[in-house]
Amino acid sequence: MQVEVETFTQKVSQVIQEEYGLVSILIIAILVSIYLFVLFLKQKEQLKTADNTVEMFQKTFDVSQEPTIILSDTNEILYANPAMVQFFQLKRDFLIHKLSQMPQVKIKENWQALDTMIKENENLFKEQCLSFLQVHIRLEYEEGIPINLHIQRTLLQSKESKWCNIISIQDLRKEEAFAKSKHLHPITKMPTEIQALHDVPALYSKIHLHNTKVALVLLHLDNLNMVRAIVGYEQSNKILIKFTEYLRNIVTNLEVSAYHTFGNNFLLSISNINSSLGVISLVEQIQEQVASLYKMNEVRLHLTMSAGISIYPDSGTSRNLLDNTYKALFEAEKNGEGRIHIYIPDHDKEEYDEFSLHNEMYSAMEKNEFEVYYQPVYDAKTNKIVSAEALVRWVHPEHGIITPDVFIPLMEKTGFIIELGHFVLEEVLKQQKRWELFKFEQVVISINIASIELKTETFIENVEKQLAYHKVYPELICFEITENDLMPNEGNLKKYFAKLKKLGVGITLDDFGAGYNSFSYLQQFPGDLLKIDKALVNSIVTNDENQRVVKAMVELGHSLGMKVVVEGIENKRMSDLMISYGCDYLQGYYFSKPVPVFEFQKLLFLKEGV
Repeated sequence: MQVEVETFTQKVSQVIQEEYGLVSILIIAILVSIYLFVLFLKQKEQLKTADNTVEMFQKTFDVSQEPTIILSDTNEILYANPAMVQFFQLKRDFLIHKLSQMPQVKIKENWQALDTMIKENENLFKEQCLSFLQVHIRLEYEEGIPINLHIQRTLLQSKESKWCNIISIQDLRKEEAFAKSKHLHPITKMPTEIQALHDVPALYSKIHLHNTKVALVLLHLDNLNMVRAIVGYEQSNKILIKFTEYLRNIVTNLEVSAYHTFGNNFLLSISNINSSLGVISLVEQIQEQVASLYKMNEVRLHLTMSAGISIYPDSGTSRNLLDNTYKALFEAEKNGEGRIHIYIPDHDKEEYDEFSLHNEMYSAMEKNEFEVYYQPVYDAKTNKIVSAEALVRWVHPEHGIITPDVFIPLMEKTGFIIELGHFVLEEVLKQQKRWELFKFEQVVISINIASIELKTETFIENVEKQLAYHKVYPELICFEITENDLMPNEGNLKKYFAKLKKLGVGITLDDFGAGYNSFSYLQQFPGDLLKIDKALVNSIVTNDENQRVVKAMVELGHSLGMKVVVEGIENKRMSDLMISYGCDYLQGYYFSKPVPVFEFQKLLFLKEGV
């Protein structure tokens, strides 16, 4: 600007001297002074505007919750907002002083000083703002703080232009704490199953680093629901909290992680174990604690706990370990309260993907992959076939024949069992009609039904409709329902049984001895046959206790006016023993396994058994 003014002054002076002389030079000098004053005012306004802009940006950083600092290349602090002062715990006179303790940053697995990392990447920082997400920073007062780190390198214009580094930090501690709180049980404040699903894979990754085993243990407080009905919701929650405190002590003292998965269930993950004995010992210790967990008015409430255990590698692959733990708990609960079961895969039994089987059920029905097999039932006195039980087999294109113990529980859970029941009834009625037309000597065919089928509004109506459509005598059909499906407090079942009896079909009480129904309730059951659970018969030849129980059951069935069938007969000694007890009918592999219809027809021709 000074050069311009001098040039302008010289030209004007030259013109004035030529035209007007020295008198006018004074006027020109005044004009130049005015011009210079205007330029000065304009420059001052520009500087003021720039200062206001800088002040505005500084205030923006000052109110920001994200810690921000500007460092020179020599690590002098040129600026730090209040959030950064608190985060780095800077002293009051921090400006133009070097940062006393250089923070360490962990990117991937390596810790590195912040200034060293900037110098190694300064060319990249000049081109753009670089962000390092989900890293950790180590400060003098705390180690391993999760952050997002943003760095921009810029040239600071001043008397001496110099490079500086703008560093912004996003503290993720609150976000992580909030995320973890979402995975905590609202009552016990323990990690939930969602957190377990996140943690367990990391546990598997350590398996191969040590020559030890890993166990998952699913705990279930058996009768807490009953206790809740007695003492109330608030008191039962106190039991859960007290149990949680006990588990937390275990976590502190052992290599154990504990989770409150849902309801009355808790999951333990245990690392570095050598055998299942240590796990069982720990579970038994917890069971003892549960038994003495709660008192009310000096009266101790009876609590029990069941446990399912899976151990890698004994219980299968790590991928299925959690699923196998749930299967183990299911088996433990089937055997009663306070039981422990370790999942050991049956290598002779094919493992099926339940999800795939569920998806394939509907198309399997359309493709006629379900087939009805028949297992004959023999008269104990005449040794002749008097009836047969219809059993379903799934002839799978990939797995071959799948037995009911695999797919029936899955169908009961999904409700598909109702559609399967319709299929079996129709197939049996069709077959009965064929036997009638081809002059076979007809026998009663029994069909298994679940309580969920019986309680559907259309079941009785469908049975009546199908009997009429196929023109089959109702006396040739018998429905079997297991004792466990009988609910003494389910009044509607009696109504359904009465309607079935009115149609003329038979009713069998299946798996007798596996349930807990009272004698008074059995007296009201309108059954024709009582079938003793084969679990009681398996070891009957060598088990005196089972012999007494089965003999009493036979007498009980007869006293109730029902015929008695014993299933699970595997050899002649079992057959002879059952005959001596006065059983009416016998069924089992000793006589015949379940067979397709054409093989069963051959047996009908022979009529007599072994």
